[in-house]
Amino acid sequence: MNRLYYGDNLNVLRDQINDNSIDLIYLDPPFSSQRNYNLLFRSPKGVTSEAQITAFKDTWKWSEQAEREYQDVLRSKYTNAAETLRTFRRMMYESDMMAYLTMMTRRLLELYRVLKPTGSLYLHCDDTASHYLRIILDSIFGADRMVNEIIWKRTTTHSDSKRFARVSDSILYYSKSEQRAWNPPYIGQDENYISSKYRFDDNDGRGPYALDNITSPNERKNMMYEWKGHAYPKKGWRYSQETMQKLDEEGRIWYPPDKNQRPRLKRYLEEGKGRVLDNVWTDITPINSQARERLGYPTQKPLALLERIISASSNPDDVILDPFCGCGTAVHAAHKLGRQWLGIDITHLAISLIEKRLRDAFPDIAFEVEGVPKDLEGARDLALRDKYQFQWWACSLVNAQPYQSQKKGADRGIDGLIFFTDVVNQKPQTQKIIVSVKGGENVGVAMIRELITVMQQNEAEIGLFVTLAEPTQPMRSEAAAAGFYQNVNGQQFPRVQILTIDELLSSHKQPQFIDLSHGAETFKKAQTEKTNDQQGTLL
Repeated sequence: MNRLYYGDNLNVLRDQINDNSIDLIYLDPPFSSQRNYNLLFRSPKGVTSEAQITAFKDTWKWSEQAEREYQDVLRSKYTNAAETLRTFRRMMYESDMMAYLTMMTRRLLELYRVLKPTGSLYLHCDDTASHYLRIILDSIFGADRMVNEIIWKRTTTHSDSKRFARVSDSILYYSKSEQRAWNPPYIGQDENYISSKYRFDDNDGRGPYALDNITSPNERKNMMYEWKGHAYPKKGWRYSQETMQKLDEEGRIWYPPDKNQRPRLKRYLEEGKGRVLDNVWTDITPINSQARERLGYPTQKPLALLERIISASSNPDDVILDPFCGCGTAVHAAHKLGRQWLGIDITHLAISLIEKRLRDAFPDIAFEVEGVPKDLEGARDLALRDKYQFQWWACSLVNAQPYQSQKKGADRGIDGLIFFTDVVNQKPQTQKIIVSVKGGENVGVAMIRELITVMQQNEAEIGLFVTLAEPTQPMRSEAAAAGFYQNVNGQQFPRVQILTIDELLSSHKQPQFIDLSHGAETFKKAQTEKTNDQQGTLL
């Protein structure tokens, strides 16, 4: 376990994950918002916000792929889901929403297949399509398998003159059977409740307490005895004489001055776990611009939210799956809590971000990444299939933040950026490295000259030319003629460095420069975590 998959989650689920193998699924899929979401990279002070890129497009159109997946559902053994989707199509025809619901239904069927009979699923959504998704889940799991709809207040109220402010998300919680993992989460008592209920204090160091009934709810003949001059209740006491004696010796029984009144049990505030959490969650704040865990991913969810879900509906060593894992919050929380995990995402942008996040948070972590090129043949295949995914993946090989988004227009000759810190005139200063990625088979000296020009225009100290094809000798000569960058310690590094994909994959060559910030200028670093084993018992 502990594996990331790059690829369409439908294919990964179908080809890589066995039936009845997953204990808990959390998914935070696109919401059908018809928007594009940008990943905001960390930019050093004085650098504009140009370093942002489309993380994913939440836009849907009916297409050949949608029709194919629709027909797959109709041919499946899940007749209720097929009829539900057929009904939706009669209502919506081949609309954008129908394309979205078809995509979700096909994947939810696979998620149901891989979920253990004792497993649970949490689907995170908003009010755009939550009503449709709930019907689809009912048709797959059965309406009686819905456990809760959780309302998470994800933001504060904001001005909206035309309707009530939209400040919450829904999390639809389903189980595959009645036998599911459940560890009730508790939360602190409300201050008004504490002040009204825990009104007594003997000033003996045990703190405030509330008085609780010690009469039996059911008739119990063996509990009908007189206790210290107090007649037994009609149905008897809740406790045996031996237990009453023990409670009395511990000072846990409150005695009224009137023998006609009954004693009561002292329940101390500090001994309680709090109250069992309800389905409206207002105590977990969203990721804002100042949050320490913020990585810049547009739909990043708080770690505390996933820790709560995983703690409640799984046990140590259980297997957690996130099929839309984005920036990896679910797999981060799973590893922190001592669970095994699988994550899937369709972009190299997300996979490389998660890899860095996990290694920053857990320096000794071991995990596999599937679906990314492992050799030159795989790299060529990716370059042919998707230019942008190849560029993003190549940037991850040199730890650069991607620059070019999936849009028309010139990229200014920049595919990636690296920022590093050096000392200039006895002061720390941020310097820039420009990365140019070439996935074609034909490369030439003109490309090196173009990179040098781009470096000059953007005041970059170093340029990395990352190429799938072997560079020519004139290219190497032109790069060498660009000279050297000298750091504060007098070390010299080539201003233009040519790196082949083959060299990077085999670790025979790496970018040459020294960064006094240790990468912090290019990417925001996740905080180092303690694992479950290091923490001891989780509360």
